[in-house]
Amino acid sequence: MKSPSISPLRVFVTIAASLLLLGGPRPPEACRAADAPRAESAQPAAEAAPKKAPYTWRSMFDGKTLKGWKVPRFGGDGEVAVKDGTIVLGMGDPMTGITWTGGLLQNNYEVQLEAKRTQGIDFFATTTFPIGKDSCSFVVGGWAGTVVGLSCVDYYDASDNITSKFMAFKDDQWYAIRIRVSDKKVECWIDDEKMVDLLREGHKFDIRMEVDLCRPFGIATYCTEGVLRNIRVRQLKPEEVAKIAEEAEKEQSRY
Repeated sequence: MKSPSISPLRVFVTIAASLLLLGGPRPPEACRAADAPRAESAQPAAEAAPKKAPYTWRSMFDGKTLKGWKVPRFGGDGEVAVKDGTIVLGMGDPMTGITWTGGLLQNNYEVQLEAKRTQGIDFFATTTFPIGKDSCSFVVGGWAGTVVGLSCVDYYDASDNITSKFMAFKDDQWYAIRIRVSDKKVECWIDDEKMVDLLREGHKFDIRMEVDLCRPFGIATYCTEGVLRNIRVRQLKPEEVAKIAEEAEKEQSRY
């Protein structure tokens, strides 16, 4: 018995229909739906980057460039250069300095830096900083190299006001400088020694005109070469502010 013959045309039609069913063109909507990954196989979304705590230290010097700083022109300035992870304020005639342009808190903050004197006999890291809407400077080694204090308080210089102190500084030795401004106090340290502990209430804070170009925050030398590193700032925690205020109230009660 002979097998029934299948015409070539019928075979062609059958194959073509199968191809259309399996892999023929689909409308765009169908393609997107078919190509979309299934929920169970989708990759997990990347976790959001953790937010930086507002009270952590923030570096103000990257160790490589003067990014965030400008070099004011006092007249007779020495060279300002970045060298070996430090900022070198060359000896000026009389002054050399840098001024921060990145914005800074006015209250409840703390600044730290390290500095050393390499040439000269006068201040090598006098730091101008905001106290609310006012400004003041923490003088480090002024008036021929030994005066430490705030300029100005109640219109008097660091050499002649209630914050005046004297300290001998050695060349090529690093000193840690710390300035803390809270609602109630201005406090300054050199290494572990507190040099300034002054209630804000009842006092007028200002600067000498020579450092006006350092506002709102800047560091300057006077006829001296100074070297800076590890400059950083942070916002004080609420509990720190509260503790300082409590201490200030106790001090006021003694008068």
